[in-house]
Amino acid sequence: MKKSETVLAAAVAACAAFFLTAPAMAYSAKVRNACAGDYQNFCAQYAPNSTELRRCFESNRKGLTRTCVTALVDAGEVPAKYRKKR
Repeated sequence: MKKSETVLAAAVAACAAFFLTAPAMAYSAKVRNACAGDYQNFCAQYAPNSTELRRCFESNRKGLTRTCVTALVDAGEVPAKYRKKR
């Protein structure tokens, strides 16, 4: 591999690493307030606004409080179909 190809490959790898580890878009204050208890109950081991936290909320969505789900739907974070009567 030529030196220029090596440099290009390193630059591409660095960009990919940045985008794969960049933090997710921050939750709104309304969502943070509405979901604080759910965060503590299900996902406290994950950093706020992390991709892992979003995955945790997704995998625990059936256990989230109605208040939290409503805030997530209203903020456009999850589809309205998540708002089911319980």
